[in-house]
Parts: sequence; C-alpha cells; structure tokens
Amino acid sequence: MENVWSLRLIRLAALFGVIGTAIGSHMSGAGSYAFRPIHAHILLAGWLSVFAWGVFYRVYSVRNQLLVTIHGWTAVIGSIGLTSGMWFYTMNPFQWNETVTLVYFIIGGTVSLISFVLFLIVTFMIDQDERV
Repeated sequence: MENVWSLRLIRLAALFGVIGTAIGSHMSGAGSYAFRPIHAHILLAGWLSVFAWGVFYRVYSVRNQLLVTIHGWTAVIGSIGLTSGMWFYTMNPFQWNETVTLVYFIIGGTVSLISFVLFLIVTFMIDQDERV
C-alpha cells in the first residue's frame, strides 16, 4: 500500500510543482504579484509536503495500512482543497458568493490540517526494524 500511495503522492507533487512554477513565471513576466500567497502555498503545501509524504512511504513500511490510505486521501483532498480554496477566496475568478468561497477555503484547510496530524501519527507506526 505504501508504494501505491508513494507514487500517487509524488505524481500529485509533480503536478503542484508545475502549476506553482508556472504561476511564479507568470507573476515574474507580468510584473504582478497578486498570486504570491497562492503560489507559495502551492509550492509548500502542494509540492514540498506532498512530495515528502510520497518519499516517506517509499522508504518506510507502516503497520496500519488503513491509516496510510486515510492519510493519502486527506493529503490529496487537503492539498487540492487548501490551494484551490485560497485561489477561490483570494481571486474569486467565478464571482461566487464570498461565504461559499470562505467555507470552501476553510474546509480545504481543515482537511489539510487533519492530513498533517495523521502523518504525525503515521510516523510513530513504522515497523520497528526500520526506525532510524
């Protein structure tokens, strides 16, 4: 299960990396830094964190496979929800109601927070012979 989630998370991280650097390139070329917080969160919460989780699952075996799956899904939903929610709330590209964008942003951020807490728990559930 760890190998499956490792590849999924690394692929998602690669997608975040492409999107984050494209936004950074656009901001630089346009001379407008309106996307700065979104760009930063895509690269940190999307690319860096998700990539680190993918590498962790490639290196370690976790005793609780259900927890790996739950963490994997919260990582995917939380990273996408947080970054897209920030974009919806900050830029409001579709002119949605402000309450809708705020709730979307909060839910995405909350799922992301849950994902980080689950990952903390996962780090204590690795096989004993693999601890460093």
